[in-house]
Amino acid sequence: MYFFTYILLQRKYYFLLLCEVFHTSKFPKEEKMTFKKDFKQQMVPEWEREYMDYEGLKRILKEIKSKNQVKDNNRHLQQHRFSLERAFSGLNFQRDDGIEEQVIDVKKLELDEERGEDEARFFEKLDEELNKVNAFYKDQEEATKHEATLLSKQVETLVALRVKVKSLDSTGLQQNGLSSEDNMDQTQQQQESEVDPVQQNNESTHYEEETNSNYKRRDPMEILENVKIDNALQSPMSAIKNVFTDSNDNELSFNKEELKKVEKQLRLVFVEFYQKLLHLKDYSFMNLSAFSKIMKKYEKCVSRGASAAYMRVVDNSYLGTSDEVNFLLEKVESTFIRNFTHSNHKKGRKLLRPKMKRERHSITFFTGFFCGCLVALLVATILRIVSQHLMNKKVGTFYMENIFPLYSLFGYITLHMLMYAANTYFWRRYRINYPFLFGIRPGTELNHREVFLLTTGHAVVAVLCFLINLELEMNQKDKSYKTATELVPLSLIVLVILITFCPFNIIHRSSRFFFIRSLFHCICAPFFPVTLSDFFLADQLTSQFQAFRSFVLYICYYGLGEHSRRQKKCRSHGIYNVQYFMVGIIPYWFRLAQCMRQLYDERNIDHAINGSKYLSTIVAMVIRTTFETKKGMTWKLLALLTSAVAILLNTYWDIVKDWSLLQRHSKNPYLRDKLIVSHKSVYYIAMVVNVVLRLSWMQLVLELDWRPLHKVAINTFISCLEIIRRGIWNFFRLENEHLNNVGNYRAFKSVPHPFSFYDDDGNDKDD
Repeated sequence: MYFFTYILLQRKYYFLLLCEVFHTSKFPKEEKMTFKKDFKQQMVPEWEREYMDYEGLKRILKEIKSKNQVKDNNRHLQQHRFSLERAFSGLNFQRDDGIEEQVIDVKKLELDEERGEDEARFFEKLDEELNKVNAFYKDQEEATKHEATLLSKQVETLVALRVKVKSLDSTGLQQNGLSSEDNMDQTQQQQESEVDPVQQNNESTHYEEETNSNYKRRDPMEILENVKIDNALQSPMSAIKNVFTDSNDNELSFNKEELKKVEKQLRLVFVEFYQKLLHLKDYSFMNLSAFSKIMKKYEKCVSRGASAAYMRVVDNSYLGTSDEVNFLLEKVESTFIRNFTHSNHKKGRKLLRPKMKRERHSITFFTGFFCGCLVALLVATILRIVSQHLMNKKVGTFYMENIFPLYSLFGYITLHMLMYAANTYFWRRYRINYPFLFGIRPGTELNHREVFLLTTGHAVVAVLCFLINLELEMNQKDKSYKTATELVPLSLIVLVILITFCPFNIIHRSSRFFFIRSLFHCICAPFFPVTLSDFFLADQLTSQFQAFRSFVLYICYYGLGEHSRRQKKCRSHGIYNVQYFMVGIIPYWFRLAQCMRQLYDERNIDHAINGSKYLSTIVAMVIRTTFETKKGMTWKLLALLTSAVAILLNTYWDIVKDWSLLQRHSKNPYLRDKLIVSHKSVYYIAMVVNVVLRLSWMQLVLELDWRPLHKVAINTFISCLEIIRRGIWNFFRLENEHLNNVGNYRAFKSVPHPFSFYDDDGNDKDD
């Protein structure tokens, strides 16, 4: 009894000892990683190169620490020291408030002989990083101050427009001006009470006096003189009307509709500008914290107190002393609340600071639930087909030629959504700012978990409908076919369309509307300036040409009554053949029209070359479709030739232009200088896979006989390969766009100002 008690106590002692060891050895490591992770996560991706190189400085400290360990081990053999004086941080900076150039001398340190070179390198690196951060922060701050001046002028004009519209609405006067002195006094008083320029009462900045002197207490008509409307938020109908009317006529019309459009556009300008100021504030805070952290690590490494001395340099630098960003934040917030939310502070802050999305456990639960249901339904479907020997019967041939193409449409959509979920995961993992690049409103973008949930839910509904259709078909004993059996696929596609265009706030309405808007821009490509989201979506549609043809099959199967006759006679209908020809080239036409619009807007010959690539694909699609319907060796040779040309052009453009790879003089052989993925082999594999999957198109022309598979199954498989290729293309295309954007430090959406100003000669004024 006592023996077992002793054993248990010993085990408890060892258990507590292990817990203590775990507590003292594991947790500090996690604390050490906390700031590193936070610093990385809080970085603005487009500014990453302009942050303090925390990792580089840590590597130098590790080298110093390793030499310290060697020295401590050999201390009993030989020691000698000498004095190495170095004045670190001779930092010159100039303030706009009249402070002259200063040179700050910090106390000189005695550096150890063995580690003196590394410590000198550490402080040289530290000074370089401080100068870099100060220079970038000062440039960005100057840009925001200039933008604040322009924004103040926009607010002044908006208030004048409000006063003018309200005056005309209350008095019923015409647009030519105010005739009553009372109305004039009233409008001036209202203007003074409403306007709150961004720079008002800012006596510490030099640009405030000029702004107030030019715009304070001015007549609304004087402010609105020589002002035009630059409406970037055009509706679809207004964009189409501008093609047939004079689009240069942007004079003020002084009506409520115009005022609402201006307010909406200027509200977006304020929100984006406020977000930029918040990012600048975070940039300053995170870099100051990084300098403090790295100096504390230096003290621990060399056992010398230098943190306080160097942090005085950092605190006295431009980064540590400038308070312009905080001032602008306060003024922008107060101006926005007064002019756009009727002094409702809660509503104003909510609009300026949209809440970030929270991860919900329900997404994980339902994703797992749908995955389990999908696996069970797939197993049940396969067992049902095998048990009934469906493929060995005549009804199996009918299914492969009629029913299977109807459901393959949902298979294409599911696979494309799955690839997009993988894209969003890797974009986020490698810090590619895809919401900004696509122009998605912050906080409304779908992450990989949400996209995967939609994918699994869509797949479960599609497979369930297919299994129901199969069960109804197999259970019928006579030749009379029920209408309900044939209406299952139709009801499924109607359900998908209704959910997509549902106006209610369910199932990610903002993302659905963003998709619909981009889709409309693709359809009306010549009438809209082309953005990244528009041509990115059009490129996705080019990989779904087989899905477009499946949709045409729905029209034939149900519109022409083939579902009731149970016969494959769609090919005999002239309307179907015309649609079959046209629908395959529609997505390529979208991209061709977009390239022509880009050529018109930017005057860049690359867009014409890119358009010729899509034109060659359209020619190849037409000839290949003709070969499918008419056969013949001549059409086959033409289809092979045109398809080969289209494949060569598309492959070259994918790798060289869209991915910017195969650069001759790159420091990474046959790649590009800047790479996000650390493993270079990924890029080589992606290039090879792209070429191989492009060549799989040839199977649609060669029509090689794969005996175990039906022709419809082969075409479906090749179409799935094209969707997979597009998913791979998506990642590297957006990576290249991200790197180009990072080179320009564009971290915020550029919303044009609603008002532009011109002189009497009609020339735009230089703001």
